[in-house]
Amino acid sequence: MVQLAVAGDVTEAEEIRTILASAGIDSELATAEEDDAFAVLVPESSLEAAQDAVEALTEPDELIDEQP
Repeated sequence: MVQLAVAGDVTEAEEIRTILASAGIDSELATAEEDDAFAVLVPESSLEAAQDAVEALTEPDELIDEQP
């Protein structure tokens, strides 16, 4: 499993997992290095599809990796 995103809390992490599940992509949660943060993990073979699914189903200003 590889890291797709880091969510600030469990609610955000579950929202990402819901998006992935709707796209048929398995995922897992793991604690991240930051306090109270969660890493969303996906199979390495699904990483690109997972990135596309999250980008397609979120607003541009909500994307975790594109914050200034």
